Amino acid sequence: MSKVKADEIMAFLEDMFPIENAEDYDNVGLIVGDRDSDVKRIVLSLDTTSKAVDCAVKNKAEMIITHHPIIFGGILSVSEDDYKGRLIRKMIKHDITNYACHTNLDMTDEFGNTAIAEALCGVEIRPLEGCSCGVVFEPGYIDYMTLGRFLKVIENSLNCSGCISICDQSRKVGRVFCQGGAFDESSIPAIIDNGIDTVISGEIKHHICVLLDELGISTIIAGHSATEQVYLPRLKKALEDRFEGIEVIINFNDETSFRKDVPTEM
Repeated sequence: MSKVKADEIMAFLEDMFPIENAEDYDNVGLIVGDRDSDVKRIVLSLDTTSKAVDCAVKNKAEMIITHHPIIFGGILSVSEDDYKGRLIRKMIKHDITNYACHTNLDMTDEFGNTAIAEALCGVEIRPLEGCSCGVVFEPGYIDYMTLGRFLKVIENSLNCSGCISICDQSRKVGRVFCQGGAFDESSIPAIIDNGIDTVISGEIKHHICVLLDELGISTIIAGHSATEQVYLPRLKKALEDRFEGIEVIINFNDETSFRKDVPTEM
């Protein structure tokens, strides 16, 4: 099995997801470990959880790449008294490097939002003009799609435990805006200006759902994890294509039953 330096892998990730694209509040990049360490196996996970770390230890993986950083907003100690401290100490003990690609990955639609749209068999997928993160598409199933039917499509395609919508399920779904993870309220003007009739996101505040409903725009909450796990197989392929012989293991943390292959062409 081939091995490369963690720094080479990080440079590849930062070429795809430039750190300068991350939000100011974010904490992306190297979180734990040594950039000069040798890597033969990588675990991909949305979060640095005990299951992700245990998966790395069990499989003798030298690196965990996550979406959400384990250190977010600072920590006061690294001790056994706190779950983050326990996980950080365990990674250090087993020489595991931990790296996070968060909002800098979110800004790269072909990995995040486009992957969701393709998993939903969307057509005419394109970035939404006037919006920093998110894509617009049309349902590619049938000529007439109701909101109620589209909810089932999303549940089946993303294997999420269920979708939430406060809107009339008989409404037609014509032009869809997709933004994985948490909905950015600054996207609303572009959504209105571009004639969007349906918005999908992992999390949307209730008062925003009410506001958009009053404007005739349907909202669908599909779950933070369900909308973001779609990118993991795509990132696995990108890493394996770039670093021949490196083994990449996806840890889904049992957050959803999502196991379906998703489109990986970019």
